[in-house]
Amino acid sequence: MKYVAAFLLARLAAAETGAEVNAAQIKQILASVDCKIDEDRLSEFLAEVEGKDVNELIANGTAKFASFGGGGGGAAPAAAAAGGAAAPAAEEKKAAAPVE
Repeated sequence: MKYVAAFLLARLAAAETGAEVNAAQIKQILASVDCKIDEDRLSEFLAEVEGKDVNELIANGTAKFASFGGGGGGAAPAAAAAGGAAAPAAEEKKAAAPVE
């Protein structure tokens, strides 16, 4: 996902100039937030998106996400409607994991 996010940021910047996104731009974005870069994965990603329209990629990806479903989001309102008011569980604070 980090390559996708960096690619989209670079694409937004490139849209103003009409330039194409390249590996150096993506590396610069990822390096600015101390992300580890896997050269093979980056090359594979760029080969996958080369020559494709970003809007079509997003539309295709959105269609794929629709198949995941919403999963379990309706249980709390159903319990409240039935009169079952359970106390919320205490959340543990976790240290943020470094992005790789």
